[in-house]
Amino acid sequence: MQTELDRSDVRILDLVQEHGNLSAAELAERLGMTTSTCWRRMSRLEESGVIRKRVALLDREKVGLNVLVFSQVKLAGHGRDALLRFEQAVRQHPEILECYTLMGETDFLLRIACRDIKSYEAFFLDQLSRFPGVQSVHSFIALSVIKETTALPLTGAPKGSPR
Repeated sequence: MQTELDRSDVRILDLVQEHGNLSAAELAERLGMTTSTCWRRMSRLEESGVIRKRVALLDREKVGLNVLVFSQVKLAGHGRDALLRFEQAVRQHPEILECYTLMGETDFLLRIACRDIKSYEAFFLDQLSRFPGVQSVHSFIALSVIKETTALPLTGAPKGSPR
């Protein structure tokens, strides 16, 4: 269910996506609103689930996770139980950062962070290839990151363009 957002909500969300550690008072000051108004709006956005949580974003390479792998997984069977068993296995492995169910030739797309190629090879051989129902896995090593963001485009217009 989509939540109705007014212009002030969008301004708050744009700012909090870039600076999640700001207090309500700091947000209010930057946005030109009262602290109580800003706090009420933030509380409403959190209670409605628009803001799921505030986190610290780590530099993957600075914590020793130098390899980013995208793996396309095809399952042998597609019944509800087969999908559920695979999803449960995915949730048990912190190196799998994201998992998406897809339509088409591939059933799942995984984003996996590893220390190096050898650690991905071990993960693949000892874990991923043994997940319930896995028929095939096609993996791609990311050479470089061109764009990486967690900020959602709330206004519909690219940053820097007239609104």
